[in-house]
This record gives sequence, structure tokens and C-alpha cells, in this order.
Amino acid sequence: MYIEFFNEVMKTYAKHKQCGILSQLLQQKYRSPELESQLEEPWLRDHNDNNNFLIDGLLYLREKHTSALTIIDRNYISLILQGCHDCPYMGHMSEDRTKERVARTAWWCIWDQELS
Repeated sequence: MYIEFFNEVMKTYAKHKQCGILSQLLQQKYRSPELESQLEEPWLRDHNDNNNFLIDGLLYLREKHTSALTIIDRNYISLILQGCHDCPYMGHMSEDRTKERVARTAWWCIWDQELS
């Protein structure tokens, strides 16, 4: 189940312009100003700060002491939110604790605005 989920997440990167550019940049050995010029915020800022990396084709965002999987598809975002909120092993959590768990698990543009 997890492998299928991760494979589907990878497929969404090819359909998203910014993820596609970022994935290309991270796979290259040398900088590419031409590709970098196509990145928009917040993708550009995170790339310039070296906060993005690829593992097995999956794009992650590093912030402070955590790394979160980059999610693009709204359906997968909903799955992440549901999993972080309704985890049977953790019990029902407050809004702040749920936000913390989401931040450690996944990232998408404007996630913090959507969870406010």
C-alpha cells in the first residue's frame, strides 16, 4: 500500500511544473540558471536555501529538524490530513498537535494557510 502511494505521488510531480523543474534541478550535478529562473515562490526560496532534496524520486522539504514529503494532489493531501488527525495510535489531537504532525509528515504550497 505504501509503495503504491509513493509511486502515485511521484507521478503527480511530472504533472506539476514547479515540482518537475525542482526534480530536474536536484538530479543535475551542476547548477542550471536557466531552470532556476523558471522556479516561482516558495519553490525558488526553498531551492536557494537548499531545503529540497530527492530520495528515490520523492521530493522532500527540509525545515529545521524535520523533512516532509512534498504532496501536490488534493486527494493525497486529504489522506495526509485524515491520517494525521485520526491516527488510532495517538488518540484525538488538538489543532496545534495535528498541525505539528502534518508539518513533520508532508508539505504543500500554502499548507499552513489551509490549516489555519
